Amino acid sequence: MKHYKTYSQYLLDRYNEPLYRVGIDGGFSCPNRDKNREGGCVFCDLTGSSSQYQRYKESHLAIAKDFEEDRIEYRVKSIEEQLDRGIEFIKRRYRAKLFALYFQAWSNTYDSVSNLKAIYDRALSRFPFKELIISTRPDCLSFEVLDLLASYKSASFDVWLELGLQSANNSTLKRINRGHSAECYYESAVRAHERGLKISTHVILGLPGEKREDYINTARLINSVNSDGVKIHNLHITKESALEREYYLGELIAPSLFRHVENTALFLSYINKSMIVQRLVAENSMHRLLSPRNFGDKFDFIRSLDSYMERENIFQGDRA
Repeated sequence: MKHYKTYSQYLLDRYNEPLYRVGIDGGFSCPNRDKNREGGCVFCDLTGSSSQYQRYKESHLAIAKDFEEDRIEYRVKSIEEQLDRGIEFIKRRYRAKLFALYFQAWSNTYDSVSNLKAIYDRALSRFPFKELIISTRPDCLSFEVLDLLASYKSASFDVWLELGLQSANNSTLKRINRGHSAECYYESAVRAHERGLKISTHVILGLPGEKREDYINTARLINSVNSDGVKIHNLHITKESALEREYYLGELIAPSLFRHVENTALFLSYINKSMIVQRLVAENSMHRLLSPRNFGDKFDFIRSLDSYMERENIFQGDRA
């Protein structure tokens, strides 16, 4: 028996079979970077969290934008190509039947409402998706954008917002150049829920200077907005991120597998029992990853976490 509420079980309960996300890059950027995608959060590299099976070129849309600017025609064409490629890959590898449309890379509400509608409409018309999932930042959610997203939901079609919080500590958010506050996250999550949108919150455990109290306070913040899900990431130090220099100077390392097991078990014990645990560990290409290098894969981590929580008798929500 799992000691936490897994995403896979939630999907099976809702759809009676697995649901697979098709992650795409919609050609969006981020308010925390300039046009050349410099600056930004200290952990961010040039891929913007795009799916690995879509990285036939690293940051291909960023490269194309140098020539195409923000032409909506180019972006829509690229999205259609990515969807065809992604669905074909997932069907072949997993024999998948059900799919969710996942705008994954960069900040996927950072655009005009008219552009967003054109992009979302075209992508949703490509395939009979079961869900729409939008990854974005709390400071990219105007009332008009939230209303647009809410217009896609129905009793049988969920719209999820994946909100990057990372930490409830405003000093940490400033240290990592996040560009928004914990209060901004709270307000955006409340407004999204008022419109019937589901919320999944992204957090990073192991950020520079953070301790147990910070993880507990982050759990309490996402509890306070009744976040429907959570994605937990361990800190990755990657090439072409602002953390790269600190790593080479010997000033920073990422937590080990065992440390992330401890941090994750603590965090899980403080989140609401009803919250869906959608991710437990970050994944990255080894050719870009500087630290941690000897972490193992996600299955190694999950086995270690399950064993640790069982041994220590820790359950999700024990201390919430």
